[in-house]
Amino acid sequence: MYEKLIPGTSIPFSEDQRSFSYFLPLIQVTDGLTLSQVCTITSLETSTIQNWVKRGFVPRPLNKKYRERHLARILLISALKDTMPIDRVGELLSYINGNTEDESDDIISEEMLYDIFCSLSSKLSDQILSEDEVYQLIEKECQDYEPPDVHSLLRLRQALAVMLYAYTAAIFKKKSEEEFSKLSEIN
Repeated sequence: MYEKLIPGTSIPFSEDQRSFSYFLPLIQVTDGLTLSQVCTITSLETSTIQNWVKRGFVPRPLNKKYRERHLARILLISALKDTMPIDRVGELLSYINGNTEDESDDIISEEMLYDIFCSLSSKLSDQILSEDEVYQLIEKECQDYEPPDVHSLLRLRQALAVMLYAYTAAIFKKKSEEEFSKLSEIN
């Protein structure tokens, strides 16, 4: 049976805790997470995260600590990596927030982006929706977001649709693999 996880993590999904706030106490208590702690949360190898930093997909850690912005970006990449080439994921996130090292070009915080993504993905993961339904969900989820300009809101909505389709594809891919494994059990 497919176990729902918080997107981008190895942590079981819980209805009451599916946003970035789940991780804030961990980051605040330790003044940032170590690489090994991030690896424990995400089930990623240290070399994978270091490679993402080196390639500019994730900002460089501050004094070897990963803070909110870092972790949110890593979680987003981790959630999308199974169905999108990593370069495409980096391009998508740059489309939303530009240069990873420069927050001044961001149209939304990485943490808020992750929260919106988690909320939307929890509504999509068990069903196939029409394109209109996907955009209606995105519209509703983004209603409280105050963009710097209208163009930024359009970019965010389009990027969220890409992210949701990719994430949903990953979920259905896992379900397909589970069903395939059951074929050998049928005599």
